[in-house]
Amino acid sequence: MQRLRNARLCAALLVGLATPAMAESLNLASLDWPPYTGEKLAGQGISSQVVKAVFEKAGASVNFKFLPWQRAVDTARSDASFVGYFPEYADPSSPCLFSEPIGNGPLGFAEQRAKPINWTSLADLKSSKIGVVAGYVNTAEFDKMAAAGELKTDAATSDELNLLKLANGRFDLAVVDQNVMQYLLQTSPKLKPLAAKLQFNSKPLEDKTLHVCFTNSAAGKLALEQFNAALKQVDIKQLNQQATQ
Repeated sequence: MQRLRNARLCAALLVGLATPAMAESLNLASLDWPPYTGEKLAGQGISSQVVKAVFEKAGASVNFKFLPWQRAVDTARSDASFVGYFPEYADPSSPCLFSEPIGNGPLGFAEQRAKPINWTSLADLKSSKIGVVAGYVNTAEFDKMAAAGELKTDAATSDELNLLKLANGRFDLAVVDQNVMQYLLQTSPKLKPLAAKLQFNSKPLEDKTLHVCFTNSAAGKLALEQFNAALKQVDIKQLNQQATQ
């Protein structure tokens, strides 16, 4: 009888120590942010293909819901059927549980080719009108100065709209990822005729790493843990290169 009780106790302990199982199918919110993410892009974008491949390595499938950026963030945070959203820049002030990097993107300024701007520090741009996208994280210094009113910013709902405003002379600069800018200038029916007017400023803001933002919930924590474990088993650089081919 004592042996039976001991066996049952050991079994209970083993069950308690077992790794929790992640759901076989997970939901993430995202946005149309080509070439990284987009419902109509091949493979739904470079970052989407990377995230899918990593989750497959972890033994799970993932579904993406593409929404305007702020709605994507709000949906992931308020809807318990979602475990997070992507892609996001790492931000210490965010409630996100950030994955290890899934890629990177060069962040800087778009400018008018006829009116290039030379600058050394952000303080040099205090007299410039700068377009940003509502809800986007930029750099810590830029966002701090913008919040304090030290930089004059104007928020739009998308990078495409910002670039249109810039091309029409409503801004001096617009914060944008260089790959996003190049993609939009090559593919947007509205921007293609204006592409010759714009260029990427010669001084980048930062080479930003891209992450999945997992929610601070039991499901989010488990998904983060198993996503990061699977991420170690794949070549992220190679996955990003394959996704661009």
